[in-house]
This record gives sequence, C-alpha cells and structure tokens, in this order.
Amino acid sequence: MMDNFLHEFKDAWRRPNNALPQIIIINVIVFLVLAVLNVFGKIFGFSVISDFVYDQFSIPPLFADFILRPWTLITYAFAHSLSSIFHILFNMLVLYWFGKLIVEYIGNQKLINLYVVGALAGGLLYLFVYNFVPFYAENSNFHGMVGASAAVYAITVAAATLAPNYTFFLLFFGPVKIKYIAGFYIVISFLGSVGGNAGGNIAHLGGALMGYVYIKQLQSGTDWGAWVGAVMRFFKSFFVSQPKMKVSSNQKRTKSYSTASSTKSSSTASNIADQAEIDKILDKISQSGYESLSKEEKQKLFNASKKG
Repeated sequence: MMDNFLHEFKDAWRRPNNALPQIIIINVIVFLVLAVLNVFGKIFGFSVISDFVYDQFSIPPLFADFILRPWTLITYAFAHSLSSIFHILFNMLVLYWFGKLIVEYIGNQKLINLYVVGALAGGLLYLFVYNFVPFYAENSNFHGMVGASAAVYAITVAAATLAPNYTFFLLFFGPVKIKYIAGFYIVISFLGSVGGNAGGNIAHLGGALMGYVYIKQLQSGTDWGAWVGAVMRFFKSFFVSQPKMKVSSNQKRTKSYSTASSTKSSSTASNIADQAEIDKILDKISQSGYESLSKEEKQKLFNASKKG
C-alpha cells in the first residue's frame, strides 16, 4: 500500500487523470516556499518582502482590502498557516482520504471542480459575513485568512452525499460511516463560528454547503463546476499545440468530414447513454449507499471516473 502511495505522488505529473496528488503537491510546495521566505525574512531582516508574498495568498476580511487583491479568493485555498504544520497536515490527509472517493465515483475533473467551487463558496461567505453581519464586522480587525479547509470540506461533504454509508476505519473508533464524519466536521465548525477562528469556520461551512449542493445538482444533470474545466482547457491551449490537419483534395475533405460527422454522432449518442446510466448509479448511491451497487455498476462507475 505504501509503495502505491509513493508511486502515485512520484508520477503525479507523468500520469493522466492524477488531480488529487497534484493538488496536494501544489499545497505542500506553496507552504514550503512561504515558510522558507518567512524564516529568511526574519533572520536577514526582509520580512516586508516575505509578508508581501504571504499577503498574496491571504484573503482579507474587508471588501476595501479585498478589491486590491481579488485573486486571493482562489490563492488562499492553496496556502496554510505558518505557525503550525498541523494545519496543512490535517487538511491534506482529509483531502486525500475523501478525494480518493470522489475520483473513484465521479472522476478527476469533478474533484478539481469541487475544490475550486468549494474554495470560492467558502471565501464568498467569509467576505459576506465580515462585511454585512454586525457581529463579524465588529471583529474584522485581523490580517486575513488562509487554508484549503473550505475546499476540503466541500470534497468531504460531497463524498458523504454520494456515498453516505461508506465506512472508514478510524483509530480508537473502529468503523465509522462517512456521513457521521462529515456531520461531525460541520457541527464543530458551526460551534467555532463565533470563536477565535470564526472566519475559518465560516469558510468551512460555505465549502460544506457547496459540496452538498454540487452533488445534488450533478445528480440532476447540472455540473456547477463545468466552467472550471473550460477555463483550464482555455489556458492549456496556450501551452499545448493542437494537431494540424492536412487535406490534399476536396474528395478527401468530403470523406473526412463524413467520417468525422458519423463518428461524432455515434460518440455523442454513446456519451449521452453512458451519462444517463451513470446518473442512475449516482442516484442509487445517494439513496442506498455505495455498497448497494452491483459488481457491474461499480465497474461502470470506475470506468467513467477514469474518463473524468
């Protein structure tokens, strides 16, 4: 098992459809870069520079500050507190455990979609309460917020929504259904929404809500994160060259167009049929849990996740 784990991360960018280890590695790299800058900044007296870099990953509570660095609505979800390694360690462990389920059920692209929309939902709810809710507005005199927790909560709740009866074996507790794990996280964040880390816990709740809504919308045929894939493909087009088509005659063009149209029509019809079948399987998981699937249904879901 450990060999598979290490191999998975070693070949993170060599293998296709490997979003989970890539996201974790990006988080770890950002943490290490910011931590090293922080150490050298304090030792050699250029904390102004290290603090400036850290600010680009820290989402401020007030709109007046946020509009000066709006990109932090995304970048905050790839940075973590430098005061304790347990912040990133806990987030990455939970991301790995629940992210594996998301990849298995609905594929790599959906995992990326969930991470991004969960981060956005958490960040927007955080900004909303600190600018429009008096209790939080009166306590907004802090620097900002970092952490992947909102995105991780989105993935955790999404997995629990898809397969509520899936069981994890926890140290000291034994087998626990993931719906109870997700519920525990939500309750803890709710209780902490008026504490010292109120902003972080508010973001957790925003991410959790998005995770639930995302899966429910996906089961009804709407992918709220489809735009994430579209944006990724747009930027990828600048770095990956597209194959050129060479046609020598009108006859070849006509034949090629006819063949392509036929293939495309067949492929589209097949994709629609496959998606309808996957939607039925996801509905069955939602109602009865992953364990209720037949061997054939599990295989179809696994094959579909590889395409994602």
